[in-house]
Amino acid sequence: MDVDEILTKLKSLSNPEAVKGMARYGINPKNNLGISIYKLREIAKEIGQEHTLALKLWRTGIHDARLLACFIDNPSEVTGKQMDSWAKDFDSWDICDQACTSLFDLIPLAWTKVFEWAEHHDEFIKRGAFALIAGLTVHDKEASDEQFEQFIPLIEKHSCDERNYVKKAVNWALRNIGKRNKNLNTQMVKLSKQLLKTESKTAKWIASDALKELTSIKIQNRLKKKK
Repeated sequence: MDVDEILTKLKSLSNPEAVKGMARYGINPKNNLGISIYKLREIAKEIGQEHTLALKLWRTGIHDARLLACFIDNPSEVTGKQMDSWAKDFDSWDICDQACTSLFDLIPLAWTKVFEWAEHHDEFIKRGAFALIAGLTVHDKEASDEQFEQFIPLIEKHSCDERNYVKKAVNWALRNIGKRNKNLNTQMVKLSKQLLKTESKTAKWIASDALKELTSIKIQNRLKKKK
């Protein structure tokens, strides 16, 4: 399928009522056709990996087309320039998260972009930094504990950012690192307890929410089985 055929297919699946529902969950309704993520993944499987097509779909500015682009792009062909360009276009938390956890976290450059994006003033680009961390904890099976430990100061530093989409991503990153193995769990629990002692309400929320999951019986039992 070429880009025009795909756009015709996507528009035929348009669901205005779904767009309204998405908006209630903070998903940008602008240029949004309301196609479910599950349907887009089905379409992505039909298309397969196509880097050039992914670039064309992204350039359409259509919300659903951009999500599809994240699913069909070839990680081996993605450059740092592309990562930064797409990040500048992030206008909704779901676009940010899917780009970072379905594509960008599969690229070695992701480890560098975490530090670059974490210092960015834009809310969604900064969210992208911590979404990358969350994705790396799941998809980079070969990464060492030390690689994730380097994010501890970053999480601590930015845990006071009160912006909703940033604080939730910082929390997400902290929790995901803590669920990777027992050693990292211990360190993330320790970090969370430190954050509880700060004056920042945001940091305290992040820590309190993370501790509920990281110290839960469910997670502790799961980590014991990983030994």
